[in-house]
Amino acid sequence: MVSRSQARNYRPLPKLLAVVVANALPLVGVGLLGWNLAALVTLYWLELGVLSLWALARALFAGRPSEFDGDPLIAGALAAKPVGIPVPWTGLCIHLSSLLVLPVGVGLLALVWFFAGAMTVGVLGPVALGPDVLTSVVVAGFGIVLSEGASTVHDYFYRGGYREHSAQTAIQGVFVRGAVIGLGGMVTAMVVGLGVGSVSMDDHIRAVDPSIVGVPLLVGIVLVKFGFDLASLYRDRLTEFDEATFIQFGWAYDPPTSDGVEPLRADSITRVRPTVLGRLLGGVSIAHARRHPSGWVGGAFLILVAGLFATGQAWDVVLVFAVGGLLVPLGVGTLDYWLRYGGVEYRVAEDRIVACDRLFRTRLWRVERWDETGVRVERDRLDAWLDTSTVVIECPDEDHRLPRLREPAPVHEVFDRRTGEAWAG
Repeated sequence: MVSRSQARNYRPLPKLLAVVVANALPLVGVGLLGWNLAALVTLYWLELGVLSLWALARALFAGRPSEFDGDPLIAGALAAKPVGIPVPWTGLCIHLSSLLVLPVGVGLLALVWFFAGAMTVGVLGPVALGPDVLTSVVVAGFGIVLSEGASTVHDYFYRGGYREHSAQTAIQGVFVRGAVIGLGGMVTAMVVGLGVGSVSMDDHIRAVDPSIVGVPLLVGIVLVKFGFDLASLYRDRLTEFDEATFIQFGWAYDPPTSDGVEPLRADSITRVRPTVLGRLLGGVSIAHARRHPSGWVGGAFLILVAGLFATGQAWDVVLVFAVGGLLVPLGVGTLDYWLRYGGVEYRVAEDRIVACDRLFRTRLWRVERWDETGVRVERDRLDAWLDTSTVVIECPDEDHRLPRLREPAPVHEVFDRRTGEAWAG
């Protein structure tokens, strides 16, 4: 395994070659094939699309789980499961949390690619390209596909770079590249158009004539782009600066690791599980809704829409939205609760507890007697009706909930202390 510090000690030669190839092709096009500004920005737009596709491939096989802000409904429940789909005959694994990031990543990258295209190709237009020039641009695009693919296979997969990335960090560099290409293309077109007098201040930016830009200026544009690519490639220097200072700029973000939870090895193990009714009804409790209110926010929005249709006396539509405003949050909350606790059992030994999800066949967390900072019992109205209790184990990094337990005594005995009791409403 290549550690983060070791990864900085060698220069990523395949990726450097990919960057050199991606920037040498425009130079060849400008110097030998008679490319104009439209051809140049079209190739950069195609390059951004290629980088986005390879970034999605890297995100799919990222070796570390993704991290989410807060604890969202459904997504938070699934992300908490350290589950991965192994790829046969490789050391690769597709994390469940990566699959949650990919749909959002695809949408954002498509938006970035559209924005960059609108600011470059959309301004200058592909009509400014002749058939021969367009063919050479497409051929150069295929060259970038091959060079970036070779770099990804060697540096990311073969050298083990995927072990240092989550799905989020695997795609974040493309957004910077998209901003550079989109804004850079728009500014270049404006400067060129106004600077050489091809358009006036009253003309639309589409009036820029890309064929009047000279070779020296085109070469300068390529070199500036090459400088941005090199800065992105060697951003590890910024990361080291971030880690060496007390002021954190965000360059040194380290994704969470996916270390496995050790199983219990004890002669006597007690299995504690939530009650059946607790599993079925826990998602509709007020306590769960307070911890994850986003589902009820969506329900309130549907109720508001129903109120708007009520002003027009469209009672059929009002009934549909009103029922949806009640059933949607109840259904989403119940699904979220089942994913979090439905298949979980707690295996208790003399001085430790391990939570195991039988549905996903994985161990979720492990707490030793000396790891916790406090233990408390919460009882809400559902607990009172079911004659159950919810035990909360407080730890420095996060709290672990053991909901709807009929017999919580084995859990209390692990920590050998008087447990406080709180009413959760």
